Amino acid sequence: MLNWIQNKMAFNRFRSSTHYGIWAMVATAFLWSIAGLFIKVIDWHPFAIAAARSLVSSLVVLAWLRRPRFHWSAAQLGAALAQTATMLLFVAANKTTTAANAILLQYVGPVFTAVIGAWLLKERARWEHWAAFAFVAAGMALLFMDKLGGGRLLGNVLGLMSGLTFSFCYVLLRKQKQGSPLESMLLAHWFTAAIGLAVSLFLPAPAFTWKAAGAIAMLGVFQVGVAAILFAAAIKRITAVSANLIAVIEPVFNPVWVFLALGEAPGPAAIAGGAIIIAAVTGASIISARRAQ
Repeated sequence: MLNWIQNKMAFNRFRSSTHYGIWAMVATAFLWSIAGLFIKVIDWHPFAIAAARSLVSSLVVLAWLRRPRFHWSAAQLGAALAQTATMLLFVAANKTTTAANAILLQYVGPVFTAVIGAWLLKERARWEHWAAFAFVAAGMALLFMDKLGGGRLLGNVLGLMSGLTFSFCYVLLRKQKQGSPLESMLLAHWFTAAIGLAVSLFLPAPAFTWKAAGAIAMLGVFQVGVAAILFAAAIKRITAVSANLIAVIEPVFNPVWVFLALGEAPGPAAIAGGAIIIAAVTGASIISARRAQ
C-alpha cells in the first residue's frame, strides 16, 4: 500500500513537471505529422477537409472536457481566433505555394514566439533557444533542399502569416497556464468548422467515400483531437517558445510516414536535416528542463 501511494505521488509530480510538458509536446508534433499522409487520400477541396476534421475533433475535445468553461477572456478568445486563422491560412498557403514552402515558412514561428512571448508573457528566450533556432533553420533547409523554391508570392506570404498567427496561439494559450487552455482549442475547431462549411456551400459538394470518411476520422480524432488535448497539457508546463521549438520536429516525421506507407526512402540531405533538427530541439529541451528543476 505504501509503495502504491509513493508511486502515485511520484506520477503526480511527473505530470506537473516540465518533463511531462516536453513529452506531451513531442507526442503532439508526432500526431500533427500524420496530416499529409491522410489528407492525400481525401479527394475533397481543402475547406471541406478542414471543416470535417475540425467538427470531428471538436467532439473529441468536448468529450474530454465534459463541461467546458467559457469565460470569453481576451486570452481565451484570442487564442481561439489565432488557431482558427492558422488552420485556414495554412490551407490557403498549401493551395497557392509549394507544400514545402508553406511548412518552412510556418516554422519561422519560434522566432515570432520568442519576441511575442517576451512582450506578453515576460518569458524571454534563453541562449539555448536562440542556438537551436539557428540549427533548426539549417536542418529545415536540408530537409526540404530538393523541394524549396517555386510557388507564388501570395502563397509564401500566407505561409509566413500562418507562422505569425500560430505564434500568437502559443503565447495566448500559455497565458492561460493557470486555467484551462483547451477551451480555446475547442472554440477554434468550432470556428474553423463553421467557416469551412460556409465556404463549402459555394464549392462543389465533396464526394463521399468510405476511404475519405476513414481518413477524416483519423485526422479528426487523432491528428487534431487528441493532439489538441496533449498540446493544452504541454503549454501549461513549458514556455511558449519551448513548445513552438519542439513542434518543429513535426516535418521530420513526415518522411517516416512516406517511407512506411509508400516505401520511398528519404535522401541523405533529408536524413541529415532531420538529425540536426532533432539534436537541436533535444539539446535545448534538456537544458531548459534542467534549469526548471
